[in-house]
Amino acid sequence: MDNDFLLQSPTAQTLYHECAEHLPIIDYHCHLDPRLVAEDHRFRSITELWLDGDHYKWRAMRANGVEERLVTGREASDWERFEAWARTVPYALRNPLYHWTHMELRSAFGITRRLNPETARDIFDQCNERLHDDPSLSARGLMRRYGVEMVCTTDDPVDDLRHHRRLRDEGFDIKVLPTWRPDKAMQVDQPEAFRSYVERLSAAADMAVRWFPDFVDALQRRHDFFAQMGCLLSDHGLTAFEAEAWTEEGVSAIFDKALGGTLPTERECAQFRSAMLYIFAVQDYEAGWAQQYHYGPLRNTCSRLYRQFGPDAGCDSMGDRRTAESMARFLDRLDREGRLTRTILYNINPADNAMVATMIGNFQDGTLPGKVQWGSGWWFLDQRDGMEQQMNTLSTQGLLSRFVGMLTDSRSFLSYPRHEYFRRILCNLLGQDIEAGLLPFDGYEHDRIRQMVSDICYYNAKRYLRISRPTRPTPDPSL
Repeated sequence: MDNDFLLQSPTAQTLYHECAEHLPIIDYHCHLDPRLVAEDHRFRSITELWLDGDHYKWRAMRANGVEERLVTGREASDWERFEAWARTVPYALRNPLYHWTHMELRSAFGITRRLNPETARDIFDQCNERLHDDPSLSARGLMRRYGVEMVCTTDDPVDDLRHHRRLRDEGFDIKVLPTWRPDKAMQVDQPEAFRSYVERLSAAADMAVRWFPDFVDALQRRHDFFAQMGCLLSDHGLTAFEAEAWTEEGVSAIFDKALGGTLPTERECAQFRSAMLYIFAVQDYEAGWAQQYHYGPLRNTCSRLYRQFGPDAGCDSMGDRRTAESMARFLDRLDREGRLTRTILYNINPADNAMVATMIGNFQDGTLPGKVQWGSGWWFLDQRDGMEQQMNTLSTQGLLSRFVGMLTDSRSFLSYPRHEYFRRILCNLLGQDIEAGLLPFDGYEHDRIRQMVSDICYYNAKRYLRISRPTRPTPDPSL
């Protein structure tokens, strides 16, 4: 894993080192806790920084036979959990976690030794000593170390965004912006939780919410507040796209039913979700935001761990529900009405790759390049094979040059090397084609391909999200 890791040709090496390596990072979808940034959190240990909340590692540890108390950290010491991960790493060969683990150790701590049971104690102690003594390894320091220009966190409409406000008021040199994630506002299939959520929304919007029109008005108030706080885009986590026929009268009755504690029928739940997806999309269009749709997971499949830990325990899988027709109906209605804003679609099942790649081409309207995007390989697909499949399919069905590139989708401040991983894979793909004579690399096309790399890694996202601030200095490798 030297400087030319994953770069399997001289041309790939040139493209990466000259066009991609030193570009800043725009991480437009992540799950970082803004409180940790606002407080410039200092991590007590590499275990907290690395293993807390990382369900990628949790799944690998369980597969390696690690007992649950060492996975999710209940009543286990930091060393015990780290040692359990170190025992797992040698068995993760060919899993992207093996690459990410060593890229993170190298980029953050300067550690080039491989992690295994023999090196675990020394690496644990060395990392913890650095975390304790080096202020550049705080939450903010790590963001600066990796050359981050902007992150967009994931926030519920009822969140008060006080940490975002603090960062803005302090003039923190990295933009930390909220993202509107209103999934809980659609959960009429859980009446008790939905009623509680409506109460929280009512308090956050400072208005009584008794009827469906009140509900929409309260969400609009919060949407306006997010816009005032610099929000640029929304995000929606969906099992599948839904575009059932609905009326406001019918949806109002479903709202009343759920608020009263009665479980709506399956069809009524689908109608309510369809209505809310449309309403949210119109709100985003009117605010000038982009919108993201992450769809397809089958969540919380292990009831045993769900009872113990709750959601986000690492017990989700790729779903296989058909969604092309409903996705097309949803996008078509917005397009037909002139209300389709910039849109990014993310699938979790690679079986949907060609469908999504062709779907985005249906709704481009000439107002800007790549208005409807196919997002980078997501969740189970954000690894080398998934990224290559996504970019190869996008290349054959659309314009890879207009792709808005990579994001971390992570809760960890050590996940930024995933951008480096993506950039190396992109440059290697293009380098292979050039070396094989499939792409020209002289004259006009020489400059076009170099600009293509820079655009995908940074500038396309900057233009797409309409970020006007000047480019940050390049990352400082001496930090």
